[in-house]
Amino acid sequence: MKNVNGIAVAGVILVDKINEINAYPNCGELTQIKNVSVSTGGCVPNVAIDLKKIMPNLTVKAIGKVGLDQEGDYVKSVLSSNGIDVSMVKTCSDKTSFTEVMSIVGGQRTFFTYAGANADFCAKDIDFSGLNVKMLHLGYFLLMDKVDNGDGEKILRLAKENGIETSIDLVSENSNRYQAVIPCLKYTDNLIINEVEAGNLVGEIANEDNLPSIAEKLLKMGVNKRVIIHTPSMSVCVSSRGVTILPSYKIAPELIKGTTGAGDAFCAGALSGIYLEKSDKEILELASSVAVMALFSQDAVSGMKTLAEIELYCKKFSRRK
Repeated sequence: MKNVNGIAVAGVILVDKINEINAYPNCGELTQIKNVSVSTGGCVPNVAIDLKKIMPNLTVKAIGKVGLDQEGDYVKSVLSSNGIDVSMVKTCSDKTSFTEVMSIVGGQRTFFTYAGANADFCAKDIDFSGLNVKMLHLGYFLLMDKVDNGDGEKILRLAKENGIETSIDLVSENSNRYQAVIPCLKYTDNLIINEVEAGNLVGEIANEDNLPSIAEKLLKMGVNKRVIIHTPSMSVCVSSRGVTILPSYKIAPELIKGTTGAGDAFCAGALSGIYLEKSDKEILELASSVAVMALFSQDAVSGMKTLAEIELYCKKFSRRK
């Protein structure tokens, strides 16, 4: 009998190169970089590492593509050091995908990203015969050329045919490319997205009042089990069991060190709740609690703790009305 424990996280793998500057220069001008730091980023590292920290005994597998370069070695080293199986992280001739972040100290950030190996990731990179997991999460749609042009649907279909529960998430952008995701919904068990992405999928402007109806529309558009939508102030889950709405925690602004990775943390929390077969309300409670932990560190994953520690820590906070 096959071992079908664990979660595989597939999709975008990035290296974030963060350059601290005092001010953004005008065209033709020069500014000095005060400090440079490097970290992993993207759905696969963020969600996979969060999952492993939340449930240390969980089998977590990373699936994606990197280049035959120093950055690719770095990503695999970070994932491995966090206890994640990287045997299905493939390599290609292109460079490992990266984002150059120009960060004004105490201010805004500007991002320059290189598609690289993520653009080459496709269905043939996944050996479903040897995957043997309970769940497969695929993200971020709209950042992977081949996945966005048919291979995403193929990956999800093959996962379903192999008895694996599926979930997806997207990136937020102002475009009409969201329609490419619609054919994938019939092979998606769990859709985990924010309000901007949800609104764009159904062609509406999302707000707190219409989030439940948007989630219901997405369920009717093909999602098999549940649609989960999160915003900074609330989250919604719609399934065959009905509509569940949960306010977010109230967190004092002075406690927040950064919001990087909060969406991925919410996703990891939701996946944990689904994996543990919790109720829709419990899934939202866990997801929102995990998202809170991402606010207490500047990077995406270092603030994460175990499930028991998260539940204990969040007892000190109350939820919005």
